[in-house]
Amino acid sequence: MVATSPLPLALPMARTSRSPIVEAQSWVAGKTFASDRPLLNVSQAAPMAPPPLALRKEIARIAVEEDSAHLYGAVLGQHGLRAEVAKSVNATYLTPATNPVTAEDIAITSGANEAFTAVMSTLAAHGDEVILPTPWYFNHKMWCDMAGVTAVPLPTGEDMLPDLERAASLITPRTRAIVLVTPNNPAGVEYPSDLLTKFYALARAHGIALVVDETYRDFDARDGAPHILLRQPDWRDTLVQIYSFSKAYRLTGHRVGALTASPERLLEVEKYLDTVTICPNQLGQRAALWGMQNLGDWLAEERREILKRRSALENGFAPLAAKGWTLLGTGGFFAYVAHPFDMPSSQLAPWLVDHAGVLLLPATFFTPQGDPRGERQLRIAFANLDCDGITDLLDRLANIAP
Repeated sequence: MVATSPLPLALPMARTSRSPIVEAQSWVAGKTFASDRPLLNVSQAAPMAPPPLALRKEIARIAVEEDSAHLYGAVLGQHGLRAEVAKSVNATYLTPATNPVTAEDIAITSGANEAFTAVMSTLAAHGDEVILPTPWYFNHKMWCDMAGVTAVPLPTGEDMLPDLERAASLITPRTRAIVLVTPNNPAGVEYPSDLLTKFYALARAHGIALVVDETYRDFDARDGAPHILLRQPDWRDTLVQIYSFSKAYRLTGHRVGALTASPERLLEVEKYLDTVTICPNQLGQRAALWGMQNLGDWLAEERREILKRRSALENGFAPLAAKGWTLLGTGGFFAYVAHPFDMPSSQLAPWLVDHAGVLLLPATFFTPQGDPRGERQLRIAFANLDCDGITDLLDRLANIAP
């Protein structure tokens, strides 16, 4: 018998880190927690509750009554949902009537992560560079690694905001895009409108794309339009916007996201989507459309509740601050903190599972290897705790001594 060797792993994939969420879940595998001290899971920024009952009933009705909900659909998504998203974008960002966003500027995707990978596949290839502020969203970095694209870290300042001049110094002939996330994951901070405008001008001046991931825009604490990028007359030449229905309507398992970009770019995106998912989830698309048309008041209440939880964390942080903790940023679903211990965060995070009943993520998941800030910082996804749960969380953290 002739001996055979295992097939070699594709190098970019083999060099890509394991999914941080999967790794963190392994820390609690097989463990039990006392009923009077349950695990506080603040590791993942996804609603743990199902969609509201009215939406679930509508999904059930669609599943039973609409045969087309079980068939392939348009690769770029249902026209009705694309048109509704365009209408919402125009209303949210006050786009001029002379240059509105239209359904042809919208693609529906299987979640915001697919929106990102789809559009980035039209922007950057092996050997190219993409600028990512750090701490970065780990799935953005993972895509770069898998695609052989260099993720160029842009360290943020003490305010957790990226510096424009430093970004400009990182642009090379291989740079294809700058990616910004606001409200930010993981730091929570909401990027000021004028900062986004300056980054838009920088990207435009260098002929590269500005990709703005606004997955958490429904929970922005500011009233009014969060930026004016879509009011720029030539925005289609530079801007790509990413959105998710998962957080707004708790449709995480249905995988529905959206892209706003030029029709020309979406023609290229269509090629990617057709080879990956063929079409977005049909039930999820119908659910998202129904939610947009019927759950405005419900979503506004969800936003108020998230902002109340954010305030509870901010207002209750003083006991931790007195013990050397620092609250670096809050917003969206997140709080980003610096801890005061000698134990590095990569060890502290799993230690907290056993000694505090808290599952959170170390900042090493969001920073380049060797970045010293990663071992001093942690991300807390507070949105799945009510105000009492947040008080419990802060008490537990204030009373640990690694």
